[in-house]
Amino acid sequence: MGARKHNTAELRKEANKQLYFAKLNNCPSSPRKMRLVADLVKGKNVELAMHILQHSPNHAAEKLYKVLKSAVANWQQKNEGVRMEDSHLYVSEVQVDGGRILKRVQPAPQGRAHRIRKRSNHVTVFVDSRNPKVETEVVTK
Repeated sequence: MGARKHNTAELRKEANKQLYFAKLNNCPSSPRKMRLVADLVKGKNVELAMHILQHSPNHAAEKLYKVLKSAVANWQQKNEGVRMEDSHLYVSEVQVDGGRILKRVQPAPQGRAHRIRKRSNHVTVFVDSRNPKVETEVVTK
């Protein structure tokens, strides 16, 4: 790898350390169904988003709830001692991308066959704090 690519990769890694996210790969539902649920919680407070997902009848809501819970746990792990309610966590971004497609064949009349495409998706949930980050000064003696 060249020096320029190496430097940009290092900068990207440092920027990702400031992000709090969780990812689910190959979720067995179509991306369109997952996007419908993801749009419900995008930009909402975490508590409200969890409440919406818990009481939503969609199958995709269960999966998204688990991913959101994991993203909040990742935030708590990096910010020990800070309460979630005080920092005003919200769902900053939800990305739903298409995953692999399983191609199956279903028998059809007169000896024909129809192709069935079983879709899957990749979901990434980002959480962030609405409070400006307060820098604590370290006093050295």
